[in-house]
Amino acid sequence: MDRENVSKPLVMVVEDEAALVTMLRYNLEKEGYRVCEAMDGEEALTVLAERSPDLVVLDWMLPIMSGIEVCRQIRRKPRTRDLPVIMLTARGEEGDKIRGLNTGADDYLTKPFSLPELMARVRALLRRVRPSQSKGVLQYEAIVMDLAAHRVTREGRNIHLGPTEFRLLQFLLQHPGCVFSREELLNAVWGPDIYVEPRTVDVHIRRLRKALNGDEEADIIRTVRAAGYALDAEGTTV
Repeated sequence: MDRENVSKPLVMVVEDEAALVTMLRYNLEKEGYRVCEAMDGEEALTVLAERSPDLVVLDWMLPIMSGIEVCRQIRRKPRTRDLPVIMLTARGEEGDKIRGLNTGADDYLTKPFSLPELMARVRALLRRVRPSQSKGVLQYEAIVMDLAAHRVTREGRNIHLGPTEFRLLQFLLQHPGCVFSREELLNAVWGPDIYVEPRTVDVHIRRLRKALNGDEEADIIRTVRAAGYALDAEGTTV
């Protein structure tokens, strides 16, 4: 496996419903994660002994050993004690949620759940446990962002960005090719507790484009009508 792939976070999906596993794998890989799987509780513990995932998406109702017991085992072992766990379950009562969290789950989603919400929670948990990424280098095509130096270049040319445009570009660089709605960008860049008009995103996208795109340089930001924006080398409006 090449170094670029190894650097991508590994998400382990523990779920016995094959169709859901397929859907989760597709969407996680689309977000840029590596994925490993287990179909029951015992297999989950075996995979955990062999691999070192960065996060586990864990179903409560599993064959052989329940997700609750798997979560307990994860928290008992020093090597996996701090491993982030998102629990998925059809059990929606408050008491079940409290039980899952008390067992050691970091987050809890009731089926059926929203895929964008799950992806947002995965991103949030991984940001929390992989702080070293915040001081690395992000690159897409000729755009390079040095997070430690707070510097952006394109083809070696310095790009001067305001704080909001810097955070917006950082988020897009972390998910190249993925289309995000205005609301998703607001939550990721401004934060879910900050009220900002969705059209504000358009203003900052325009500023970012103006800063990034020099003479005769292709527009690196793609606008997808009625959907949102993506960092894309084709950079066309569709």
